[in-house]
Amino acid sequence: MADSSFDVVSKIDRQEVDNALNQAAKELNTRYDFRGTGASIAWSGEEKIILEAESEDRVKAALEVFREKLIRRDISLKAFDAGEPAVSGKTYKITGTLVEGITQENAKKISKKIRDEGPKGVKAQIQGEELRVSSKSRDDLQQVISLLKGADFDIALQFVNYR
Repeated sequence: MADSSFDVVSKIDRQEVDNALNQAAKELNTRYDFRGTGASIAWSGEEKIILEAESEDRVKAALEVFREKLIRRDISLKAFDAGEPAVSGKTYKITGTLVEGITQENAKKISKKIRDEGPKGVKAQIQGEELRVSSKSRDDLQQVISLLKGADFDIALQFVNYR
């Protein structure tokens, strides 16, 4: 019988992030506590999002609004890396980046965790920005998925191509 396998990836649904950004922008324009603060949120290129406001606490509140919208759209907060508020003229800016893909370092950590704590006979191969996990037993693969869900690797993990 052939081995069963699945892939561990870290991907973001860009359309869902765009929807969350648009909802946050709409809320920033309509909420009373953001009136007259110049609060705004917008894309800056492919991977960056910029939040602006006239005071540091308002830009932090705008960031919380955006994070809330991401959570509602089932996007992990680990996939959005926000910087610290920086003064730019009279406004405060927070620049955040979307984090996609599994780095070599994280892939090695994940495969080590599978080797050390996972069931015997499970193999993990690093393939670019994803990890292929294979085994003869589907039950072992289920155990690996639950093991990885319980671990914290500072990146959002998804499990795809289960076969």
